[in-house]
Amino acid sequence: MQKATLVFWISLGISLLVVIWGAVAPTNLEEVTLGLTGQIYEDFGWFYLLLVLAVLLFCVYMMFSRFGNVKLGKKDDEPEFSRASWFAMLFSAGMGMGLVFWSTAEPISHAFKSSPVSPEGSEQAIKEALKFSFFHWGVHAWAIYGIVGLVLAYFKFHKGAPGLISATLVPLFGENLMRGILGKLIDSLAVFATVIGVAATLGFGSAQITGGLAFMFEGIPNTFTVQLIVLAVATALFIWSAWSGLGRGIKYLSNINMGLAAFLLILLFIVGPTLYILNMFTNALGQYVADFFSMSLRIAPLNEENRSWINAWTIFYWAWWVSWAPFVGIFIARISRGRTIKEFLMGVLVVPSLLSFVFFAVFGVSALRLEQLGISKISEFALETSTFGVLAEYPLGYFMSIITIFVIAIFFITSADSATFVLGMLTTDGLLNPPNTVKITWGLIQSAVAAVIVYFGGTAGLQNMLIIAALPFAIIIILMGWSMLKDVSDEAKALKKKT
Repeated sequence: MQKATLVFWISLGISLLVVIWGAVAPTNLEEVTLGLTGQIYEDFGWFYLLLVLAVLLFCVYMMFSRFGNVKLGKKDDEPEFSRASWFAMLFSAGMGMGLVFWSTAEPISHAFKSSPVSPEGSEQAIKEALKFSFFHWGVHAWAIYGIVGLVLAYFKFHKGAPGLISATLVPLFGENLMRGILGKLIDSLAVFATVIGVAATLGFGSAQITGGLAFMFEGIPNTFTVQLIVLAVATALFIWSAWSGLGRGIKYLSNINMGLAAFLLILLFIVGPTLYILNMFTNALGQYVADFFSMSLRIAPLNEENRSWINAWTIFYWAWWVSWAPFVGIFIARISRGRTIKEFLMGVLVVPSLLSFVFFAVFGVSALRLEQLGISKISEFALETSTFGVLAEYPLGYFMSIITIFVIAIFFITSADSATFVLGMLTTDGLLNPPNTVKITWGLIQSAVAAVIVYFGGTAGLQNMLIIAALPFAIIIILMGWSMLKDVSDEAKALKKKT
């Protein structure tokens, strides 16, 4: 294969072994990995809470420190994409389909199924539901993506290093070690996390599209065959997009989708409980700011029920974001050349977080209102159809459901397309524009993994495998931040000596 490296073959081998395990013995895979993830939650929950808060504080420090004006590129480099296209691309890759998937389901779960603090169904639980959704999808998540993207963009565009995770650790461990087998293993871990994470997302995405079609059209069954057809069509589209390149495929689709998502958001805001949405958004934002640090470090050591909730939601999310950090971080680094550290971090932390808050407020509050008033038991809907169940109760519901399917489908395509690009970079020694043959190979592998695992029911095992892979990568994130701080400080000292 053209320019494919040892990392390609190592990561491909590991991924295929896990897929075979998930296909042949899905129950065994789930049981083994469930035991390990449960142990990680219990033994390392404190570590994830401290890590994510420390990463966020590191990003804020870099944003406002003397290093904020350092350009992620050479002196004369200008941004490759406009701010609007840049925001659209990083948002589509970072959250995309997951936001549509969870913006109704998560607040409903926190309010009526499993509340973090207050009794389910109480007024306090309903108010807390939105606050904790903001917490899980806000600046903490984006800080994890931000630190990986920042470090990679700094070393790639400012220092001229290869676009690889291992290359960012050279200041700490030296060129020889990072170009050797240890570096290959680090890059292979990043590839594995990306393949498995995107495969699981493709499985969920195809399930949500299929569930939506079955919910809306009586003649379409919600079966694996239909899901496979959806997956095949999406695969053909994202391979076409990958072939078109960053400047056409992902950029074009991301811009279209952000427009569609904004239209859907405004429409539901108008036909939904508008004043209630505004009041709940304002209240939740205030609670989020007021309780920011207490939520960030909440681990409930003396309350087993609350600790179980924290393990299942907060610590799961932090590990999930860490496992996705190689993929999203590398992608947003690739599209961020020419921006300063301050501009990069402001764009990655603030804008996507605010968009996520608005999404959760409009969709989540619209869902909460229906259940509060006894109009519809949204909490009893299957996860993949809950959004469609909400839209069906409001004016223009059918029209909004059609738009939602398109939004999910395009997020689905842009996420997979972004992943093929990142996998191509990681397995061709960091090439900024990897060969189409490598990208398409990874696209087909991802879809095949998703199809096999969904068919055999091993999706939960794959999710658990991602959480397991996140733990060593969390250590790598710490080292990446340390490495960049060391390098940028050394460069500042050298410049000071010259002047």
